[in-house]
Amino acid sequence: MRLRLALAQLNYCVGDIEGNVTKIIAAAQRARDELEADAVVFSELAVSGYPPEDLLLRPDFLRVCRTGLDRIRQAASGIEIIVGFPESHNGRLYNSAAVLGDGQLRFVYRKHELPNYGVFDEKRYFQAGDAAGLFLLKGVPVGLSICEDIWHAGPVELTCLAGAHLMLNLNASPFHIRKIYEREASVHARIADTRMPVVYVNQVGGQDELVFDGGSFVMNDTGQVVRRLPEFQEALEIAEFEWDGERASPRPGPVAPVAEEIPSIHKAIVLAIGDYTRKNRFEGAVLGLSGGIDSSVALALAVEALGADNVEAVMMPSRFTSEISLSDAKALAANLGVGYRVIPIESAFGAFLGLLSDEFAGMAWDVTEENIQARCRGVTLMAISNKSGKLVLSTGNKSEMSVGYATLYGDMAGGFAPIKDVTKLKVYRLAEHINAIRPVIPDRILTRPPSAELAADQKDEDSLPAYAVLDPILAMYVEQDRSIEEIIAAGYEVATVRRVVNLVDRNEYKRRQAPPGVRITPRAFGRDRRYPITNGFCPVTSFNK
Repeated sequence: MRLRLALAQLNYCVGDIEGNVTKIIAAAQRARDELEADAVVFSELAVSGYPPEDLLLRPDFLRVCRTGLDRIRQAASGIEIIVGFPESHNGRLYNSAAVLGDGQLRFVYRKHELPNYGVFDEKRYFQAGDAAGLFLLKGVPVGLSICEDIWHAGPVELTCLAGAHLMLNLNASPFHIRKIYEREASVHARIADTRMPVVYVNQVGGQDELVFDGGSFVMNDTGQVVRRLPEFQEALEIAEFEWDGERASPRPGPVAPVAEEIPSIHKAIVLAIGDYTRKNRFEGAVLGLSGGIDSSVALALAVEALGADNVEAVMMPSRFTSEISLSDAKALAANLGVGYRVIPIESAFGAFLGLLSDEFAGMAWDVTEENIQARCRGVTLMAISNKSGKLVLSTGNKSEMSVGYATLYGDMAGGFAPIKDVTKLKVYRLAEHINAIRPVIPDRILTRPPSAELAADQKDEDSLPAYAVLDPILAMYVEQDRSIEEIIAAGYEVATVRRVVNLVDRNEYKRRQAPPGVRITPRAFGRDRRYPITNGFCPVTSFNK
C-alpha cells in the first residue's frame, strides 16, 4: 500500500490568523486535488504563526486561533490535515498538533520538550504534554512530535514503543549558519534508537529577527536523507511511502541542495528584509548610502528583496566625504537601478555647531562633532521614512555593534538592520558573493580601507584593531563566552583583548537601543544574548586580579 504525504513548507505571519488559515486551507485543497495526497503536514503553530510570544497571554488571541482551527477542520474533506496550533485546554496552554479529517478533530498531540534557551522561551507560555503521539493514517501507525521533541531522547521513543512506524515532526526551527546539519544529526539520533523513518516539516520566512529556512526533509530508517525541499522558499511537495504492514519505506525523491555558508546568509537576509518590510506594511525601504562596504551590501540585498523600484538610496555628504565615496555611491545606485539622491548635511551640521557654540566654547573637536554629523543623517532618513512610508534600513555590522563603533540616533537610526549579525569580514565575503552573481558593487568599495568619514583622513583601524584580529576575538567573547585568559591563550595580545572586551561590555546600552536585525549566528545580540546594561561584573578587572 502506498501513502502519499504532502509536505507544506509555508510562510506564515504571526497573529494573522485569518491569513494563515486561508493559506493552510488552500494548500490542503491543492494537496488533495493536484497532488492526490492522502494527508498534508504543516509546521509547528502554523495557525498562529511562530513565535507568537506574549500574544499567547491574551484569551482573545487563543479564541481566534481555536476558531481558525475549526475553519480548517470544516475544510478537512478528502484529505487528512496535520497542523500545529496553540491549544487552551482545562486552564492550561499547550503547543499542540491536530489531526483533522472528514470534518472531525481526530487526534491532538501536545509537545513534550519545551525549549527555554537561546531565542526560545516556551516555558513562559506552555505546559508540557506527556502522552504518546500515535494515530492511524490510512491504516499506517503514525507518530506525531513537535520540533524540540526530536532533539531529545524520550518522546519519539515513547511513540515508537506505542506502535508507530513513521514519525511526523512539525517544526518552527529558525535559521543560523549550519543549522540544517544540526537538525539532521538530531533526527539521525532518533532514527538510530527507533529504526523509524522521519518526516521533518519546517516553516519558512522572516519573523522580526528570526529567519526560518525551510529545508524540510524525509530521512529513511537508516538515517539517509531521501527527500529535501528547497531552502528559503515556500514549497508544497509529495513524499511517498510504501507500507507492507510492518515497515513504512520512503520512496526516494528530489533532494534539494544545501547552500554553503555565505550563500545561505545571503538568502536569509534577502528573505528577512522582504518579509519584515511587507508584513509590517511599509511602502519599500530607504537607506543612507555612504560609498562604503556596509551600505553597499545592504543596498544590494534590499534591491534583491524588494525590487529596485521600491528602494531609495540617499547620499548625505559632509565636509569630510571624499569624492571617491560620492563617485562609488552614484555608480552603485546606477548599477542597481534604484532611486538615488544627494542631500548634503553641511548646512544642518553647521546649524548645530552654531547652536552649540557657547556650550562648546574652549573645547577641542572630538567625537561629539563626529556624532552630530551621523545624527543629521539619521534625522534626514527618518524624515524621508515618515513622508514616504518607507522603512529605514540601518547598515551597521556585528563588529561595529559589538564595540559600539556606531552613533545612537545617527547611523543606528532605523527600523531594521539587515547585517546586524554579520561581522565585517563576512560583509566583504557577502559583497564578493553578490558580485559573483551580478557585478554591481564597484571594485574600489571592496578594496579601499573602510572609513566612517566623520573626520579628516579617518580610517576604521585608527579607532579599532584590524578586523582580521577584532572579529575572531569578538567571536570568542560574544558568541562563545570565552574568558579573557582563554582568548589570550589562543594567541591574541593582552592589551588588544582587554581593550576589545572593555568596548563590548561598556556599549551594551547602545545595543539595547539598536533596531532589530537578521539573526544568522547562534548568538546574535537581542534574543540570544541578554546582558544587563547596569552590570558590576568586569572581566578586565577580574583578569587583573
